[in-house]
Amino acid sequence: MQTTKSNYKEKSYITILFAFITALSLFRIYYILNCPFDLSPDEAHYWEWSRRLDLSYYSKGPLIAYLIYIGTALFGDTVFGVRFFAVVFSFLSSFFLFLIGKELYDIKTGVIAGIIFQIIPLFSVYGVLFTIDSPFIFFWILSLFLFLKSLNSCTASDKSVNITLWILLGISIGIGLLAKYSMAFFYICAFLYMILNKEKRELLFTKEPYISFLISILLFSPVILWNAKNNWVTLRHTAGQAHAYDGLQFQFKDLIEFIGSQFGVITPLLLIIIFYSLFLFRKKEQGNFLFWFSIPILVFFVLKSIQGKVQGNWPMPGYITGLIAFSKFSVEQFFYRKSWLKITIVLAILISFTITAFAHYPFLLNLPPKNDPSVRLYGWNALGKKVSELYKELPGPVFIFSDKYQISSELAFYVEGKPFTYCINIDRRMNQYDIWPDFHNFIHYNAIFVRSGDVSIPDDVRKAFGKVEKNLFTIYTKNRDRIKDFSIFICYDFKGMKERKPDTY
Repeated sequence: MQTTKSNYKEKSYITILFAFITALSLFRIYYILNCPFDLSPDEAHYWEWSRRLDLSYYSKGPLIAYLIYIGTALFGDTVFGVRFFAVVFSFLSSFFLFLIGKELYDIKTGVIAGIIFQIIPLFSVYGVLFTIDSPFIFFWILSLFLFLKSLNSCTASDKSVNITLWILLGISIGIGLLAKYSMAFFYICAFLYMILNKEKRELLFTKEPYISFLISILLFSPVILWNAKNNWVTLRHTAGQAHAYDGLQFQFKDLIEFIGSQFGVITPLLLIIIFYSLFLFRKKEQGNFLFWFSIPILVFFVLKSIQGKVQGNWPMPGYITGLIAFSKFSVEQFFYRKSWLKITIVLAILISFTITAFAHYPFLLNLPPKNDPSVRLYGWNALGKKVSELYKELPGPVFIFSDKYQISSELAFYVEGKPFTYCINIDRRMNQYDIWPDFHNFIHYNAIFVRSGDVSIPDDVRKAFGKVEKNLFTIYTKNRDRIKDFSIFICYDFKGMKERKPDTY
C-alpha cells in the first residue's frame, strides 16, 4: 500500500513537470508567432549561414546553420522557422536535467531542476531566441546524463551496455562541439572528476573514455578540415575573443562587470544559494559530481575576466549542475526540515521568475531606450521595409551592403525577396562575409548602403559611385521614444573600389 502511494506521488511530480514545460512550450510558440521582437542580429546572421551550408564558419561550428536550415525548410524563412528549435531544445533540456536529478538523488530533485531551468533569465531566453547556446546547453545536459549513466554502468556486468553508453556520450559531445567550442570544458571537468575521485580514477585506465573522446573528435573533424582550408580563422578569432594576444593584465572593471552580470542573469539570491549548495554537497559522491562540472568553469571565467571582458552567458554550462545542487537543497529544506531558508528559497525563485517574465514583456517597465537591453531587437523589420521600398525604386541590378555584419544579416532577412547582402570592411575585424563572395565585380550596378547612426558615407565608398543620396531613417518605440538612427545611402553606378581585407579577427 505504501509503495502504491509512493508511486502515485512520484507520478504526480512527473506530471507537474511535463504539464509545466508543455504549457510553457505552447506559450513560447504563441509568443514567437506574435513576438514583439525581431530576429536578433546573431539569429539573422546564423540564418544567413543556413543559406550557405558549409563544414564550418568563421566564428562558430556548423550545427546552428543546419538546424535553422531544417527549421526554415519546415516553416519557411520566417521568424518561427528560425526559432523553432529554441522551443524544442529548451523542452528537451528540462527533461534530461530532470533525469540527471532523478539519477543522482530523487524525482523531486529532478522535477525542481527541470522547472527552475525554465525560469532563470540566463536559460529562459534561449527557449525563445535561437542562437548557438540553445543546442549547446542541450548537448551539455545530454552529455552529463550519458556520462553519469556510463559511470554507473561500469559496475554492471553487461559490457555491451557500457560501451554503447560511452559511444553515445562521444556522439553527444561531438555534436555539442559543432554547436559551441565551449563544449571542450566537458573534457576538462570529466577528467578532473575522475582523476580526483578514487573510485572513478581507474576508469582512466580503461578504453571506454578514450573511445568516447575519439568519436567526439571525429564528429568535430569537419571544423578542423574547414579551418585548415581557411587559414585557421576560427582559431585566430577565438584567440582574439579570449584576449590571448593581450598578455597578462589586470582589468578590475571587467571583473566587476562580469560578477555583476552573473547576479543579473542568474539573479542574486539564486546565485548565492547555488554556490552554497555546491560546496555543501561536494563531499558526498553525487555532490562531488556536481561540484566538478560547475566550479572549474565558473572559476575559469572569473579569472579570465581579470584579463579582459567576459560575456555574461559564457559560464552558462557551469550553472547546470549548480541547478541540481540548488534543487536538492530545496528538497531538503521543504520536505525534510523546518527552516527559515524556505522563505529565502521561495524568494529566490520568485525574483528569478519575475525578472524572466518582464524580460518577455519589457515594455511593461517603460524603461528609456538607453536602459532597455531589448531595444536591439526592435526596428529591424521596419528598416527592412524601408530598404525594400528603395530597393524596388532603383533601376537596374541593385546590391545591398553595410559596414556591419549585423545590419547586413538583418537586411538579408527583412528586405523583401531576401536578397543576398554584403559587408564592406571599414576598420573592422573579420567576419563571415569576408569569406563569401563580395560585390567588387558588380560594375555599373546601383546599390543601397546602410550604416548605423546619423553618419556620413566614407570617402572611398562615395568615390566608388557616380552619385550618392542620403536618407535618414529613425526607429521609434510605441511611445515615440527614439531608439536608433540608420543612414541609408542610395548609390548609383558602381565604378569599382579597392578591396580592403581585415587584419584583425
